[in-house]
Amino acid sequence: MTAQREIPQLVDNLFRHEAGKLISVLTKVFGADHMELAEDVVQEALAEALEHWQYRGIPERPAAWLYRVAKNKALNIVNREGYHRRYASEVAHFLRSEPATEPAPYPLFSEEEIQDDQLRMIFTCCHPALSPDSQIALALKTLCGFSIPEIAKAYLTTEENIHKRLVRARQSIRDAKIPFEVPSGQDLEKRLHAVMETVYLLFNEGYSASKGDEIIRYELCEEAIRLARIIVDDKTIRRKETVHALLALMFINASRFRARQDEAGNLLTLAEQDRSLWDKQLLGTGLGHLSMATQNESISIYHILAAISAQYSIAPSYEATDWQSILSLYDSLIRLDDSPLIWLNRAIVVSKVSGARQGLAELEKISSHPAFTSYHLFYSTQAEFYIQDGDLERAVAALETAIRLASVPSEISLLEKKLKML
Repeated sequence: MTAQREIPQLVDNLFRHEAGKLISVLTKVFGADHMELAEDVVQEALAEALEHWQYRGIPERPAAWLYRVAKNKALNIVNREGYHRRYASEVAHFLRSEPATEPAPYPLFSEEEIQDDQLRMIFTCCHPALSPDSQIALALKTLCGFSIPEIAKAYLTTEENIHKRLVRARQSIRDAKIPFEVPSGQDLEKRLHAVMETVYLLFNEGYSASKGDEIIRYELCEEAIRLARIIVDDKTIRRKETVHALLALMFINASRFRARQDEAGNLLTLAEQDRSLWDKQLLGTGLGHLSMATQNESISIYHILAAISAQYSIAPSYEATDWQSILSLYDSLIRLDDSPLIWLNRAIVVSKVSGARQGLAELEKISSHPAFTSYHLFYSTQAEFYIQDGDLERAVAALETAIRLASVPSEISLLEKKLKML
């Protein structure tokens, strides 16, 4: 019974870690214009695993089992008359190779091929024929295993809007006959921006999960770092300062993971965290990438965000944080990205420099933005400012709104704790 209860969790874990790899490889087989076919094959293989393992038990190597089933399903499609002429004999040969106990012996599923195909998938999803929003939504869905609700949460929009973006993206790939390849020259530089945003959103979803019982989803953060490393290690990409900046940001933030929750799983603020639990090795890796990111004069939002995160991490204590320097960094960031979430975070820093009342004034400037009508962190921030300013009645109202809008149990628990204290 215990094993049966573990099966859905195992399949979900495989989906997170292997689906993007399999979809990337099979997209090379079927072509970018049949990306949905690759997704369907992988989804069917996962569904078969969920059903088969309930009766036969979990195989010794679940990932290898999944690769073998997906390969056989793809081969069945290749052998159909309607598809037979479409696919190269070389690909068919790989698909017909004898099964093995591990994915690696298949030439099509070797680690090197998988990594190359994932890089191709990233840049295919980020083709300029697609709108920027559609690029990132498609990459999150096909490459990173995001569900439509998760993407909608990341974008602060509706599931219907995300579904429409995905439909438009796939149609654009077909209409433009987008090749499954890594671009070169100026095309590469242009598309790298969307690629970086995709990886950043993936890390953010892991850092502050939009659903489920866990506030931190470590596997998503690991996947984001892994994808960024694929990009930074690729020899065809010469200008890597932005990639190093993003890696710096992710590693520095990851260094604080162990201190972000107490033993009961409750979220801890930066002021409450035990800094002795911060991972010095991860922090050092992040600062090393930040150094590599500043070898020329190019500045991206990831450079500034990494610098902000570094300021938090190098301060000997919360009280000793250099808030004025962080505010100056946010002022620079606003000039590159004036998104509502950046303004919200800046308001928090303003309150540290100039007091809660000034922080409330900053929130008032952005309170009418549509993104904040259903965003619980806006109201929890507002409540904190009201508490600091001594307006407990308004603090209670803001907390009640935040609790109603929050979806992660640990966040709701933290907000309810604050409300009870008032």
